[in-house]
Amino acid sequence: MTEPIRVLIADDHAIVRKGIRALLAEVADIVVVGEAADGREAVAQAEKLHPQVILMDLMMPGMDGIEATRQIVARLPASRILVLTSFATDDKVFPAIKAGALGYLLKDSSPEELVRAICQINRGESSLHPLIARKVLQELAAPSAHPPTPDPLSARELDVLRLVAQGMTNQDIADKLFISEATVRTHVSNILNKLHLATRIAAALYALREGLVSLDDAAGPEPGPGASG
Repeated sequence: MTEPIRVLIADDHAIVRKGIRALLAEVADIVVVGEAADGREAVAQAEKLHPQVILMDLMMPGMDGIEATRQIVARLPASRILVLTSFATDDKVFPAIKAGALGYLLKDSSPEELVRAICQINRGESSLHPLIARKVLQELAAPSAHPPTPDPLSARELDVLRLVAQGMTNQDIADKLFISEATVRTHVSNILNKLHLATRIAAALYALREGLVSLDDAAGPEPGPGASG
């Protein structure tokens, strides 16, 4: 039996935190290990509790969720950030993704969507609300102020990019390609640098836009019974 997913809730509204905690208490394979009322507390609690997934509000007093995300990703790369907010504006979406958030969910999403997103984030997959995914695709479709380097992706980098677009974690990719996880990290870093992209999410959408993977490939396998908890 696998251990439950350890979740930290960061939101400045106590009623929101309590509501999410009560919702997740009904899910057998998720456990809420802590709460934070602002960004600084989120960083401190993350360092103390080492949650696997952090639900991060963006608009909080003092340190906001974007800066908290940036600090947590830098200090605790094993903790994955799922933004949970009411805001879908470009000035919130892109800074949050650039800061390292692996997912972006709106607060009007259903409980089932929240649980599914937590599970996807925990597996190292990206999870974007459809409205946010459209925004990112539109951003990628716009002409870039920094065209990709003339140095093309190598055959191995293309292999890695396709697997990133399928939602695979670095370890999954390492196992499939019979290389080390450190080598995968190097390939992913090189891919992002060459394409002038900030995150794995952007790389996955780039691969989709360029026809390197199909929509079915990018969606990954359908979750089995009980996969969402």
